[in-house]
Amino acid sequence: MEPIEIGLWVSAGMLLMVILGMRVAFAAAMAGLIGLIWIFWAKKGMEWDQLGWALTVAIKTAGQVPHSKVSSQTLSLIPTFILIGFLAYYAGLTRALFEACKRWFAWVPGGLAVSTVFATAGFAAVSGASVATAAVFARIAIPEMIKIGYNKQFAAGVVAAGGTLASLIPPSAILVIYAIIVEQDVGKLLLAGFIPGAFSAVVYAILIIGIAMIWKNVGPPVTGFTWGQRFASLPAALPIVLVVVIIIFFVYNPFGDAWGTPTEGGAVGAFIVFCMAVFRGMRWAELKDALLETAKLTVMIFTIIWGVLIYVRFLGFADLPSAFADWISSLETSPMIILICILLAYAVLGMFMDAIGMLLLTLPVVYPAVMALNGGEYVSAADSAFGMSGPMCAIWFGILVVKMAEFCLITPPIGLNCFVVAGVHPDLSVQDVFKGVTPFFIADGITIALLVAFPGIVLWLPSLAG
Repeated sequence: MEPIEIGLWVSAGMLLMVILGMRVAFAAAMAGLIGLIWIFWAKKGMEWDQLGWALTVAIKTAGQVPHSKVSSQTLSLIPTFILIGFLAYYAGLTRALFEACKRWFAWVPGGLAVSTVFATAGFAAVSGASVATAAVFARIAIPEMIKIGYNKQFAAGVVAAGGTLASLIPPSAILVIYAIIVEQDVGKLLLAGFIPGAFSAVVYAILIIGIAMIWKNVGPPVTGFTWGQRFASLPAALPIVLVVVIIIFFVYNPFGDAWGTPTEGGAVGAFIVFCMAVFRGMRWAELKDALLETAKLTVMIFTIIWGVLIYVRFLGFADLPSAFADWISSLETSPMIILICILLAYAVLGMFMDAIGMLLLTLPVVYPAVMALNGGEYVSAADSAFGMSGPMCAIWFGILVVKMAEFCLITPPIGLNCFVVAGVHPDLSVQDVFKGVTPFFIADGITIALLVAFPGIVLWLPSLAG
């Protein structure tokens, strides 16, 4: 049997395991190991006396993955970004940010929901985890919205959708993972996420205002805050702004050379938030909780990476990515139509897989195909299909797939953010959260369409970095 045929059979088996409920990390690792054994055994003619040799070589090949990949300095960004978010929560910075947004924006129709979206966007700028963002604001924002008469389903949907912004707004763990898989510049990808992330938040806010204006009982405005109260709320929220500015200057200094690497920026950001947390009265028990939550989420992400990279190693031996890229580039269809079909496929796949696992499993095959559609890794903008150079296409496509990953965090049946929000509030069922989040599918669809139609929204900031 040819390696490509083995690749197709093993990939189909892995997808079946995932659909049947096996965790992505274990399904991918098992499929990768079985695939490696199969390929090495096939090279020896499938002779039974060679099975032991194939097993030994496959285990050694798979065993090299965890250390070689997780020891990468780039991956150290993930725990530092997650730690920033949890320290900010236990320091009370998130509540201060929410209070500031409430005083400034709650007067518009659906104002408390709009305030929640902007507060989650602000928190996303110091936290790399969507799940953490959703959990934090489920505790802070939902009780306040319900108390003044918001529909509880709508309130839950706002928090679940707002939490997805952490996938796109830097520092983003998913953007870091994308950069590692496709071997692109982490700093430029993080820069590219700022404008689309802010744009997504504005689209959410416009949707909320529109809903509140049509259905008056959904989200009443909150009035009565004076200008003095509004300005008084800003100092407590400024530490988050300070951390964001510091991280930006480490990644890309618009006035000169960068201060350091993104990894160093994440570490400095975590240290600053830790100092702020101690200053604001954080005790050992809260620090312990922040460290434990960070460790749990980091281990979950790293386990998925380990398992999927074993599968990716197998794909390389099966030569499946290059075969898929050749097939895609040979189609007599508009490259833009093919790209849209790929994005739609992500929307469907995201209904059955978590965001990180989905990207890790698909990108080794899909990314080379998209780059081939554009004309290759090193094509110039003038000769490309999408009107951008190879490196810029890699950044643009990265933002698109991460935005699709955001979308998948709120789609049934396994939208993770919806389960997190329901878990924080026992009086809310998962079905309630899914109903409340439904209008945000429209907002995400509009945002993705605009990012596809106007790549400059994504590429303007990274183009300034050279």
